[in-house]
Amino acid sequence: MSDPLIIPPDDEYNRELVSNVHPPGWVNPEPTERYNLVVIGAGTAGLVAAAGAAGLGARVALIEKNLMGGDCLNVGCVPSKALIRAARACAQVRDAAQFGVRIPDGVQYDFTTAMERVRKLRARISHNDSAHRFTKLGVDVFIGAARFTGPDTIEVGGKTLRFAKAAICTGSRASAPATTRRSRRSSTATVPRSSGTPRRS
Repeated sequence: MSDPLIIPPDDEYNRELVSNVHPPGWVNPEPTERYNLVVIGAGTAGLVAAAGAAGLGARVALIEKNLMGGDCLNVGCVPSKALIRAARACAQVRDAAQFGVRIPDGVQYDFTTAMERVRKLRARISHNDSAHRFTKLGVDVFIGAARFTGPDTIEVGGKTLRFAKAAICTGSRASAPATTRRSRRSSTATVPRSSGTPRRS
């Protein structure tokens, strides 16, 4: 059974996200005799590989230790595009006078509300990458860390999966560049978990 996961801030949108992409109390299925394909990592590449193979009739297992949807859903594509859209709206209001639109003085940007919108959009989209949806597609979804134990075996959550082929779709992580001064860096991996306005460095 998967351990409960809390993503700050603990609001309705993050709880909905977790219920889809790392369901509390998720019980891993009993492995089939032998999978045609075992996919490690449920980010964009892993989800596409698993859904495509299952759609062709293959016996597929999908393993994810963190959040299904990977960087794209959780810290990359979706949150960054939502933030870019919020920034564009702010710029349009700031520049409205040149189009003949008079905005009263004192209009303020509310970063907390913008971040709430990011979480709301991410939660709404998370159904597409959910453990339940992929189970309905015929994929055996395992939540936990994978470990190769032989040339055709993987262990996850104390269960051994046998396979003909394995796809390692674990992605990568960006590294922060070295700087000469200390600064508090914000990135798409840290900003979506924030509820307040980040400080300028």
